Amino acid sequence: MAILCGSRTEFCNCSWSSMRMTSAIEVMARFAAQTPSKSIPQEVRDFAATLILDLLAAASAGISSPLAQTALRAGRKLYGNGGTAVWFTEDRLSWLGAAYVNSSAASALDIDDGHRGACGHAGAGVIPAVLALAENGDYDGRAIIDAIIVGYEVALRVASARPTPTIVSYASGKWVAYGVAAAAGRLLGLNAEQIAEAMAIAGAESPILFPSGTSRRQGSTVKEGIPPAVAIGLMAAIRAQAGGTGPTDLLDNPNLFTPDILIGDLGSNWQTARNYLKPYACCRYMHAAIDAIAEMRQPGKPVKQLKIELFPQGMKLGNVRAPRSLEEGQYSYPFSCSLAALRGIEALQPVRLESLADKEVLELASRVELEVAPDFVESFPARTPARVTIDYGEGPQTRTVDYPLGDTANPMSRAQIEAKFRQLSKEVMDTAAQDKLLTAVDTLDNEGPSRLFAILGAKASA
Repeated sequence: MAILCGSRTEFCNCSWSSMRMTSAIEVMARFAAQTPSKSIPQEVRDFAATLILDLLAAASAGISSPLAQTALRAGRKLYGNGGTAVWFTEDRLSWLGAAYVNSSAASALDIDDGHRGACGHAGAGVIPAVLALAENGDYDGRAIIDAIIVGYEVALRVASARPTPTIVSYASGKWVAYGVAAAAGRLLGLNAEQIAEAMAIAGAESPILFPSGTSRRQGSTVKEGIPPAVAIGLMAAIRAQAGGTGPTDLLDNPNLFTPDILIGDLGSNWQTARNYLKPYACCRYMHAAIDAIAEMRQPGKPVKQLKIELFPQGMKLGNVRAPRSLEEGQYSYPFSCSLAALRGIEALQPVRLESLADKEVLELASRVELEVAPDFVESFPARTPARVTIDYGEGPQTRTVDYPLGDTANPMSRAQIEAKFRQLSKEVMDTAAQDKLLTAVDTLDNEGPSRLFAILGAKASA
């Protein structure tokens, strides 16, 4: 692969990991700063555009959630008015405030993209950050796509490189700031040394997120701490641009970050294209179970038994049977699976507040059987399978799903992705506006962001 080597302007055929650098962060920073746009495969660029569309779909439904509305009210006070659109609202905040609120909306309903190796969500951090910066500058579509891909690659590798026994918390806010800092640095035109400092600052100051790693009370608006990580990553890039420095050896302990995963094939094995998409507004762990339920569902018939066999990590979720918030429901197998069984998958696209009070759903949730399947013990994080047994009074039926819809091994089609966008955004956009946004995203790489920003800021400009 042709890449910039050192401070020279010509290309060489060496790999990033073979360069003589003092730290993994510096290797990743050089990749972020110097990877030529033309060296990024077209299929990766195309999928990055799909990730933007999918993230905007999640945000369009999430902006009305209690979580996002609290973020918006706080954002007005904390960050002040400005020229950057809070998507699908009449608000304009500072670019930092808009990135924070848009990230909150995108991650609110747990229907944003994710990555099996990373066990988390890069998009809800990287995309709002890049688009907020880009709205306040003169950037073409290719530069925006480049920055988003760089951010995904850095964030996903940092998260994926963690050996499973060392992971205290899977909260994405612990690592997504690395990607935000790298993406922002790329867009701002920082050099490799500056991006390294930005990543180091972001890594050193990212949310600690003790509650997400030690508490089973998963119904709060803290969730995974992605929005504060967005703010930290953006501020880190600006601070590095101004001369700030950080501890650039943060990722150099091989007991905490596996070097081969971190930088071994950086620039040749593109993790961005390995993200999964989520058709349902709940934790990815339970999507296989919902797919199995959807396959066996008999609408209108009472459910006599609902048994779910899962992998061990699924038992570590809150699994509250009568959730009091959307967030609590997102981390509950009994509730989400009962909702799918009785109301269909449409009830998870997205979950409505009134579903929390659905007596029939809550009654079934109180009876759902959960147990670990011996053959699933070693499946995580590569797979999140489920085996579901359901009885409508005619005898039990069983289905096993190894790879839920949206996984790289079971991808959503373009038609399914577009249908998800239309379903989630129908409360904030009419069909004509949806069509315009679809075109704006599809043409972003070649025709620039002006149409996209006009649509996202339409209400704010009204």
